[in-house]
Amino acid sequence: MSFTAKDVMALREKTGLGMMDCKKALNETDGDLAAAEEYLRAKRKGKMDTRTERVTGEGRIGVAIEGDKAAIVEVRTETDFTAKNEKFQQMVEHVVAEALKQPAGEITPTDAITREIDELRITSGENVNFARGVKLEGGAFGKYIHHDGKRGVLLQIEGDADDDLLKGLCQHIVFHDPLGISADDVPPEQIRKIEEDALAEAKKSGKPEEIAEKIAQGKVRKYLEEKTLLNQKYVLDESTMVKDVLPADVAVKQFVRYTLGA
Repeated sequence: MSFTAKDVMALREKTGLGMMDCKKALNETDGDLAAAEEYLRAKRKGKMDTRTERVTGEGRIGVAIEGDKAAIVEVRTETDFTAKNEKFQQMVEHVVAEALKQPAGEITPTDAITREIDELRITSGENVNFARGVKLEGGAFGKYIHHDGKRGVLLQIEGDADDDLLKGLCQHIVFHDPLGISADDVPPEQIRKIEEDALAEAKKSGKPEEIAEKIAQGKVRKYLEEKTLLNQKYVLDESTMVKDVLPADVAVKQFVRYTLGA
Protein backbone atom coordinates (compact mmCIF):
# COMPACT_ATOMS: atom_id res chain seq x y z
CA MET A 1 0.00 0.00 0.00
CA SER A 2 1.41 3.40 -0.98
CA PHE A 3 1.12 6.61 1.00
CA THR A 4 1.39 10.33 0.29
CA ALA A 5 2.86 13.39 2.00
CA LYS A 6 -0.65 14.13 3.26
CA ASP A 7 -0.69 10.75 4.99
CA VAL A 8 2.60 11.58 6.69
CA MET A 9 1.19 14.94 7.84
CA ALA A 10 -2.02 13.34 9.08
CA LEU A 11 -0.03 10.81 11.12
CA ARG A 12 2.17 13.57 12.51
CA GLU A 13 -0.89 15.58 13.63
CA LYS A 14 -2.40 12.55 15.35
CA THR A 15 0.74 11.45 17.18
CA GLY A 16 2.70 14.67 17.60
CA LEU A 17 5.83 12.87 16.40
CA GLY A 18 8.39 13.92 13.80
CA MET A 19 7.98 13.63 10.03
CA MET A 20 10.78 11.08 9.68
CA ASP A 21 9.31 8.87 12.43
CA CYS A 22 5.90 9.01 10.76
CA LYS A 23 7.33 8.25 7.33
CA LYS A 24 9.25 5.28 8.70
CA ALA A 25 6.12 3.97 10.42
CA LEU A 26 4.13 4.17 7.21
CA ASN A 27 6.91 2.34 5.38
CA GLU A 28 6.89 -0.39 8.03
CA THR A 29 3.12 -0.81 7.79
CA ASP A 30 2.72 -0.55 4.00
CA GLY A 31 0.99 2.83 4.25
CA ASP A 32 -1.75 1.70 6.66
CA LEU A 33 -2.45 4.81 8.76
CA ALA A 34 -4.13 2.99 11.66
CA ALA A 35 -1.38 0.36 11.81
CA ALA A 36 1.30 3.06 11.55
CA GLU A 37 -0.23 4.93 14.48
CA GLU A 38 -0.22 1.79 16.63
CA TYR A 39 3.34 1.02 15.50
CA LEU A 40 4.52 4.45 16.65
CA ARG A 41 2.68 4.28 19.94
CA ALA A 42 4.05 0.84 20.77
CA LYS A 43 7.57 1.86 19.85
CA ARG A 44 7.48 5.11 21.80
CA LYS A 45 5.78 3.51 24.78
CA GLY A 46 8.50 0.88 24.92
CA LYS A 47 11.13 3.61 25.10
CA MET A 48 9.21 5.57 27.72
CA ASP A 49 8.70 2.51 29.92
CA THR A 50 12.47 2.44 30.43
CA ARG A 51 12.47 6.05 31.71
CA THR A 52 10.13 5.81 34.69
CA GLU A 53 13.00 6.68 37.03
CA ARG A 54 12.95 10.27 35.77
CA VAL A 55 11.85 12.77 38.42
CA THR A 56 8.33 14.12 37.91
CA GLY A 57 8.42 17.37 39.84
CA GLU A 58 5.80 19.23 37.80
CA GLY A 59 2.18 18.57 36.87
CA ARG A 60 -1.37 19.63 37.67
CA ILE A 61 -4.26 19.07 40.01
CA GLY A 62 -7.65 18.32 38.46
CA VAL A 63 -11.10 18.52 40.09
CA ALA A 64 -14.46 17.53 38.64
CA ILE A 65 -17.98 17.70 40.09
CA GLU A 66 -21.00 15.93 38.65
CA GLY A 67 -24.18 16.11 40.70
CA ASP A 68 -23.66 14.35 44.03
CA LYS A 69 -20.24 12.97 43.14
CA ALA A 70 -16.84 14.59 42.73
CA ALA A 71 -13.18 13.69 42.29
CA ILE A 72 -9.75 15.25 42.65
CA VAL A 73 -6.57 13.92 41.01
CA GLU A 74 -2.89 14.76 40.71
CA VAL A 75 -0.97 13.96 37.53
CA ARG A 76 2.76 14.62 37.34
CA THR A 77 5.28 15.19 34.60
CA GLU A 78 8.92 16.26 34.32
CA THR A 79 8.78 19.88 33.20
CA ASP A 80 6.67 22.95 33.78
CA PHE A 81 6.64 23.46 30.01
CA THR A 82 4.71 20.22 29.51
CA ALA A 83 2.47 20.82 32.55
CA LYS A 84 1.37 24.17 31.07
CA ASN A 85 0.69 22.65 27.65
CA GLU A 86 -2.96 22.62 26.59
CA LYS A 87 -2.84 18.92 25.75
CA PHE A 88 -1.55 18.06 29.21
CA GLN A 89 -4.31 20.09 30.81
CA GLN A 90 -6.91 18.40 28.63
CA MET A 91 -5.48 15.02 29.58
CA VAL A 92 -5.87 15.86 33.31
CA GLU A 93 -9.51 16.79 32.65
CA HIS A 94 -10.06 13.44 30.93
CA VAL A 95 -8.36 11.59 33.80
CA VAL A 96 -10.51 13.23 36.48
CA ALA A 97 -13.62 12.54 34.37
CA GLU A 98 -12.65 8.86 34.32
CA ALA A 99 -12.06 9.01 38.09
CA LEU A 100 -15.71 10.04 38.51
CA LYS A 101 -16.74 6.65 37.10
CA GLN A 102 -15.00 4.76 39.90
CA PRO A 103 -16.42 3.85 43.33
CA ALA A 104 -15.97 6.34 46.17
CA GLY A 105 -12.53 6.29 47.81
CA GLU A 106 -8.96 6.22 46.60
CA ILE A 107 -8.62 6.16 42.81
CA THR A 108 -6.84 3.23 41.19
CA PRO A 109 -5.74 4.00 37.61
CA THR A 110 -8.03 2.18 35.16
CA ASP A 111 -7.13 1.16 31.62
CA ALA A 112 -8.80 4.35 30.38
CA ILE A 113 -6.72 6.53 32.74
CA THR A 114 -3.56 4.67 31.79
CA ARG A 115 -4.27 5.19 28.08
CA GLU A 116 -4.72 8.93 28.60
CA ILE A 117 -1.42 9.17 30.46
CA ASP A 118 0.45 6.94 28.00
CA GLU A 119 -0.71 9.20 25.19
CA LEU A 120 1.08 12.17 26.80
CA ARG A 121 4.13 10.10 27.64
CA ILE A 122 4.44 9.15 24.01
CA THR A 123 3.88 12.57 22.48
CA SER A 124 5.82 14.61 25.06
CA GLY A 125 8.70 12.19 25.56
CA GLU A 126 8.45 12.84 29.30
CA ASN A 127 7.75 10.57 32.24
CA VAL A 128 4.08 11.30 32.97
CA ASN A 129 2.36 9.46 35.82
CA PHE A 130 -0.81 9.32 37.90
CA ALA A 131 0.16 10.36 41.43
CA ARG A 132 -3.09 10.05 43.42
CA GLY A 133 -6.80 10.68 43.43
CA VAL A 134 -9.97 10.49 45.52
CA LYS A 135 -13.65 10.26 44.68
CA LEU A 136 -16.35 11.50 47.08
CA GLU A 137 -20.10 10.92 47.00
CA GLY A 138 -23.10 12.56 48.64
CA GLY A 139 -24.01 16.09 49.62
CA ALA A 140 -22.83 19.13 47.68
CA PHE A 141 -19.37 20.15 46.54
CA GLY A 142 -17.12 23.11 46.00
CA LYS A 143 -13.76 23.28 44.24
CA TYR A 144 -10.85 25.57 43.63
CA ILE A 145 -7.62 25.17 41.67
CA HIS A 146 -4.95 27.83 42.06
CA HIS A 147 -3.97 29.60 38.84
CA ASP A 148 -0.71 27.63 38.55
CA GLY A 149 -2.57 24.31 38.76
CA LYS A 150 -0.30 23.11 41.56
CA ARG A 151 -2.74 23.45 44.46
CA GLY A 152 -6.36 22.42 44.56
CA VAL A 153 -9.22 21.62 46.93
CA LEU A 154 -12.36 19.54 46.78
CA LEU A 155 -14.85 20.45 49.52
CA GLN A 156 -17.85 18.33 50.54
CA ILE A 157 -20.71 19.85 52.54
CA GLU A 158 -24.17 18.98 53.84
CA GLY A 159 -26.78 21.64 53.18
CA ASP A 160 -27.16 24.38 50.61
CA ALA A 161 -24.44 26.99 50.05
CA ASP A 162 -24.01 29.35 47.12
CA ASP A 163 -21.14 28.98 44.66
CA ASP A 164 -19.33 32.09 45.88
CA LEU A 165 -19.18 30.81 49.45
CA LEU A 166 -18.04 27.36 48.34
CA LYS A 167 -15.29 28.87 46.21
CA GLY A 168 -14.25 31.16 49.06
CA LEU A 169 -14.04 28.25 51.50
CA CYS A 170 -11.94 26.29 49.02
CA GLN A 171 -9.62 29.26 48.52
CA HIS A 172 -9.30 29.52 52.29
CA ILE A 173 -8.32 25.86 52.56
CA VAL A 174 -5.72 26.24 49.81
CA PHE A 175 -4.05 29.19 51.49
CA HIS A 176 -4.39 28.26 55.18
CA ASP A 177 -3.92 24.48 54.90
CA PRO A 178 -5.96 23.42 57.98
CA LEU A 179 -5.17 20.10 59.67
CA GLY A 180 -8.85 19.26 59.93
CA ILE A 181 -12.36 20.68 60.20
CA SER A 182 -12.45 21.00 64.00
CA ALA A 183 -10.51 19.97 67.10
CA ASP A 184 -12.03 16.49 66.76
CA ASP A 185 -9.93 15.98 63.62
CA VAL A 186 -6.60 16.78 65.29
CA PRO A 187 -4.87 13.67 66.70
CA PRO A 188 -5.18 13.66 70.54
CA GLU A 189 -1.49 12.85 70.93
CA GLN A 190 -0.64 16.02 68.99
CA ILE A 191 -2.75 18.19 71.30
CA ARG A 192 -1.35 16.40 74.34
CA LYS A 193 2.23 17.07 73.25
CA ILE A 194 1.56 20.79 72.73
CA GLU A 195 -0.03 20.99 76.17
CA GLU A 196 2.78 19.05 77.85
CA ASP A 197 5.50 21.12 76.17
CA ALA A 198 3.80 24.38 77.10
CA LEU A 199 3.28 23.21 80.69
CA ALA A 200 6.91 22.18 81.05
CA GLU A 201 8.11 25.49 79.60
CA ALA A 202 5.87 27.52 81.95
CA LYS A 203 6.99 25.57 85.02
CA LYS A 204 10.63 25.92 84.00
CA SER A 205 10.19 29.70 83.93
CA GLY A 206 8.96 29.57 87.53
CA LYS A 207 5.21 29.89 86.96
CA PRO A 208 2.92 28.38 89.66
CA GLU A 209 1.09 25.15 88.74
CA GLU A 210 -2.28 26.86 88.27
CA ILE A 211 -0.86 29.60 86.03
CA ALA A 212 1.22 27.07 84.06
CA GLU A 213 -1.89 25.03 83.32
CA LYS A 214 -3.77 28.11 82.08
CA ILE A 215 -0.83 29.01 79.84
CA ALA A 216 -0.77 25.45 78.43
CA GLN A 217 -4.52 25.53 77.77
CA GLY A 218 -4.11 28.88 76.03
CA LYS A 219 -1.37 27.43 73.79
CA VAL A 220 -3.65 24.55 72.81
CA ARG A 221 -6.54 26.93 72.13
CA LYS A 222 -4.37 29.14 69.94
CA TYR A 223 -3.02 26.11 68.06
CA LEU A 224 -6.52 24.86 67.30
CA GLU A 225 -7.58 28.33 66.14
CA GLU A 226 -4.66 28.42 63.74
CA LYS A 227 -4.89 24.83 62.49
CA THR A 228 -8.58 23.85 62.32
CA LEU A 229 -10.81 25.10 59.52
CA LEU A 230 -13.85 26.24 61.50
CA ASN A 231 -11.75 28.22 63.98
CA GLN A 232 -9.47 29.93 61.48
CA LYS A 233 -9.94 33.55 60.45
CA TYR A 234 -11.69 33.53 57.08
CA VAL A 235 -9.29 34.37 54.27
CA LEU A 236 -11.75 36.72 52.55
CA ASP A 237 -12.72 38.54 55.77
CA GLU A 238 -10.28 38.20 58.64
CA SER A 239 -12.66 39.97 61.01
CA THR A 240 -14.64 36.74 61.26
CA MET A 241 -14.01 33.00 61.56
CA VAL A 242 -14.91 30.33 59.03
CA LYS A 243 -17.59 28.84 61.30
CA ASP A 244 -19.33 32.23 61.36
CA VAL A 245 -19.63 32.55 57.57
CA LEU A 246 -21.34 29.16 57.25
CA PRO A 247 -25.16 29.24 57.05
CA ALA A 248 -26.86 27.55 60.02
CA ASP A 249 -27.98 24.61 57.89
CA VAL A 250 -24.56 23.96 56.31
CA ALA A 251 -21.96 21.59 57.73
CA VAL A 252 -18.53 20.78 56.31
CA LYS A 253 -18.27 17.02 55.87
CA GLN A 254 -14.71 16.80 54.61
CA PHE A 255 -12.16 18.35 52.29
CA VAL A 256 -9.29 17.05 50.21
CA ARG A 257 -6.40 19.46 49.65
CA TYR A 258 -3.63 18.57 47.20
CA THR A 259 -0.33 20.37 46.73
CA LEU A 260 1.71 19.08 43.83
CA GLY A 261 4.34 16.65 45.06
CA ALA A 262 3.41 17.02 48.74
